Amino acid sequence: MTANNLVFIVMDSCRYDSYQRAKRPHMDRIGEGSKRYSFASWTSPSHYTYLMGMIPHTSPQGVFASEVYKKDFSLWVDRLGVKDLSFKSFVPQLSLPHVLQQNGYRTSAKVSLPVLNPFSHLNKHFDDYKLMANHNDFAGMVKQIEFDESEPQFYFLNLGETHYPFMLDPKNMPHISGVHGVFKRMDDNLGQETEDKFFDDEQMRDLHTQQVRCVEYVDEVLDALIAKAPVGTHFVITADHGECFGEGGYFGHGPIVHEKVLEVPFLEGRKR
Repeated sequence: MTANNLVFIVMDSCRYDSYQRAKRPHMDRIGEGSKRYSFASWTSPSHYTYLMGMIPHTSPQGVFASEVYKKDFSLWVDRLGVKDLSFKSFVPQLSLPHVLQQNGYRTSAKVSLPVLNPFSHLNKHFDDYKLMANHNDFAGMVKQIEFDESEPQFYFLNLGETHYPFMLDPKNMPHISGVHGVFKRMDDNLGQETEDKFFDDEQMRDLHTQQVRCVEYVDEVLDALIAKAPVGTHFVITADHGECFGEGGYFGHGPIVHEKVLEVPFLEGRKR
């Protein structure tokens, strides 16, 4: 079997119904999307899970969790075109990029969110790991991506376009102290009252609509990446977690227990 190039795209904070509402002809070329559930409610732990080789789950009933894990890991055989991969292939490192390196892949990551920066533990078993200068530069990532016929490529991409407050037009996003400064000022008012007011219903609806537009923008840029990729390249497209836009009195993700924070889109397929 010939190893397939692998492109793993994470639309940060993209909830399933934003994907569902969006016009997404190029994602649909990759595969039919479905609703899955994230293992975590915020960026870092979710990305750690994906880089273990796991994917969003379907929350199956009547089965043992261990059997679900075994089945999920075995699916990498078909995705990669590499024989005999199983859960045992991933231990003890529990690392997808390590397994790929062991099978001759060049491993590259391009991330948008500072919490995933190259000094984090995520930067392990990657030949190249880059935090982009801008938080919503999927187009810049695509320009930098190259495929080499001499070795299979693994590209792991974290996209900030769908993450508040980087949603394509941050100047028009409603403001939270510190967050718009990429957390640089979060300590300034530690223990003090701030003047931030919770977003009203109209702002919440606008934010949700903006995330839908961002999915459509990502889909447009995806067309150029598909064009670059050789036939046989396997794409995985998902989100690390969802987002609340006012449901249940919540906004955002992380310390929130709500179904909209855990519902994510998932699709995969091979370029034909």
